[in-house]
Amino acid sequence: MTPEELTQARTNPDFIAYIDEREKEVFESKSISGLYEVLDTLLVLDLDEQRIHNVYAEILKVSFDQIEERLKDEKKLSLDTDDIYFIRSFYEHAIEKWSLENYDGARELFFILTQIVEDENLVEALNIHLIACAKNIDMDTFYESQVNNEVEPSEEKYGYFILDFKFYKKEYLEENLAILTEQFEQLKHLLK
Repeated sequence: MTPEELTQARTNPDFIAYIDEREKEVFESKSISGLYEVLDTLLVLDLDEQRIHNVYAEILKVSFDQIEERLKDEKKLSLDTDDIYFIRSFYEHAIEKWSLENYDGARELFFILTQIVEDENLVEALNIHLIACAKNIDMDTFYESQVNNEVEPSEEKYGYFILDFKFYKKEYLEENLAILTEQFEQLKHLLK
């Protein structure tokens, strides 16, 4: 959107009324895809920060409830369905914790994701994140020293996640297998 289009959208009473109504609908229905639609719209339009926070908090609440159910049912999440929104919310929350140097909180969320996501490419990347948090590598250092940010995601579904690194993933995971095994042993209680 151009700056003019953004200004027009922010000041269009019909569009604002639509967003208000859509927000109300998705809060009632607990639709994770609808909540993200509203959140992304609010972020693009750079509207009320508290409102953005409230929508994000609801996304986390819905996601935690759904992922808890999936853990009970031992059902994996797919990037090819609306499950991607649950994965995205857990991932974003883990990244947020990591950026605040809450390594334990981030490790727990990355670990849970490694156990409930059925995409091998993403699970390998999540394990790399988990290793970095286990080593207490801050997120900025990790991003600067290990992430290859010159690569575009191979598919749209991967656009929300850090998947490309400055090393071979499988080789790195083999070299850090002891750390990963230790993390799995420490965190397996979260799956019960």
